[in-house]
Amino acid sequence: MNIADELSIQLYSLRDYGDFERQLATLAEIGFKRVELIGGHLQNASDTRAKLDAHGMTAPTGHISMADLQDRIDWVIEQAKTIGLVELYMPAVPDNQRVAPADAWRKIGVDLGNLAQKMHDAGLNLGYHNHDWELKAYEDGTTPLQHLFEGAEGSPLTFEVDAAWLVRGNADPVEWMEKHKDRMTAVHVKDIAPNGENRDEDGWADIGSGTMDWPALWRKSLDLGAKWMVLEHDKPKDPVGFARNSRAYLLEQLS
Repeated sequence: MNIADELSIQLYSLRDYGDFERQLATLAEIGFKRVELIGGHLQNASDTRAKLDAHGMTAPTGHISMADLQDRIDWVIEQAKTIGLVELYMPAVPDNQRVAPADAWRKIGVDLGNLAQKMHDAGLNLGYHNHDWELKAYEDGTTPLQHLFEGAEGSPLTFEVDAAWLVRGNADPVEWMEKHKDRMTAVHVKDIAPNGENRDEDGWADIGSGTMDWPALWRKSLDLGAKWMVLEHDKPKDPVGFARNSRAYLLEQLS
């Protein structure tokens, strides 16, 4: 993989940095050629595609809400194809569904699996993106994330691994990637600040300034089949600095 060409960034990281046009212009100047969209970018797919084209950028992946998938999946498919998306990920269930019994999480997996099949039939992929709340174990030691994938068994549902959220959930990201390598298609490249630091950034850090061994995790992700490597910071003080510093670090370490 040519790191400079293939490196992507989740635009959620730049949500407070002006409008879509400004975000793309700045990222293109830094050297990014790929971005990962959020659901709002599908609202005017033709305009989104035009702006991407104008900056020589593509968006092979994006996030989409469960509500949009359930209420208007045909619209989602149409917008995704207009933009040139290859794969969408449902990034989080609503707050009131996050603390739920195992059978409820299994039902979410069944529903996502059925939606993934519809997307697959239309030539697109649909996956799930984790946080840490899906790792809070039940009394029997199983986890919501485990039950979600059990519910989706037999479907084409994929998996966007957010390695840092797995670590925050006291899980080993490599174990999860190995266990679900047949589903894993993307990895969120995110770093965790040393304990007690960057409290105003919810404890996240620029890639390379935190505690995660991203050169090793990057190589392991690709070895296990990840196609999309996507930088993300959930609450950066300096979004542009995060993008520039993290990209420079990875290029230095991996090129």
